[in-house]
Amino acid sequence: MLAGIDTHKDTLAVAVIDSAGRPVVVTEIANTEAGFTDLEQLLVEHAVTRVGIEGSGNYGRGAAVHLVLTGPAEVVEVPPSLTSRERSGRPGAGKTDPVDAVAIARITAREPGLPAVRLAVGQAADLRALADYRAQLVAERTALANRTHTELHGLLPGYQAQVPRLTAPTFIAAATDLLADQTGVRAQLTRRRLIRLAELTAEIQEVAALITTAVAEIDTGLTGLYGLGPIGAATILGEVADVRRYRSRHAFAAANGTAPLPASSGRTTRHRLNRSGNRTLNRVLYTMAITQIRADTEGRAYYLRKRAEGKTGREALRCLKRRLSDVVYKTLHEDLASGRAPAAIGR
Repeated sequence: MLAGIDTHKDTLAVAVIDSAGRPVVVTEIANTEAGFTDLEQLLVEHAVTRVGIEGSGNYGRGAAVHLVLTGPAEVVEVPPSLTSRERSGRPGAGKTDPVDAVAIARITAREPGLPAVRLAVGQAADLRALADYRAQLVAERTALANRTHTELHGLLPGYQAQVPRLTAPTFIAAATDLLADQTGVRAQLTRRRLIRLAELTAEIQEVAALITTAVAEIDTGLTGLYGLGPIGAATILGEVADVRRYRSRHAFAAANGTAPLPASSGRTTRHRLNRSGNRTLNRVLYTMAITQIRADTEGRAYYLRKRAEGKTGREALRCLKRRLSDVVYKTLHEDLASGRAPAAIGR
């Protein structure tokens, strides 16, 4: 027996299927501690050996933690994109929580490569929380800076010669000085935005310092990789949680979206960009690759070799990201072997 769980704030839609994919039980359980106990009993009663959960990092986290700790079955993570594809392949069923739960269960049955749920605790959980919070602050500042640039352009055409960007205290102060003689409503609102930008910039720096300190306590080998600083390392450690969730470097590359997808047909043999996978990890690897390309590094030499083979700049960059994925995977295993890996719940 296998099971699928579609998670929501208040309820868990649960489907138990047999080896042929036929639903045996489809029900809803409260997303509470008492509901987790009922869920565990349901799985034990039907001798479920594998459970797939969609949203194990969000509303399904409590249920996932309970099932991993009690251990009635293997617990894996099912991406929403697979659920959507499974549902669309069965027209006429519509979209309901029970339908999604059955789809998740069928995916769990036929996809042996699904990773174990990512359940970070201790240092790994702290690193992910810090990295997520910093990313949230940066996104807020970027949106606010873009709006402020638009307002400044209307109030002070040509201001950009003195204020090229609004992500540094000196430029924020310079923009404030330029508005000193402006008394209109738009100028007042823009000054408020500049004050908020200064606050966000200061807070981003504070959180970055917290991240640097936290990563230094772990002493991970990731920070020794060129182009990967404390923030990138914290993001990787928080997102991966336990590298043992990935059975090989190829599975890790597929999970972070650096493994290219086959797109061959007839006499044409080619691969195309993989837009799936963990985009947060993918972005860190992209930044790492760009940084290496701009300096005299082994990554740059690899990139140039790929260009010499006839690949375009984008293709060569994707090859480098795939290679760096392997380097990160190897480093995470070295951390694990040396005892430097942050605490996490594994399989």
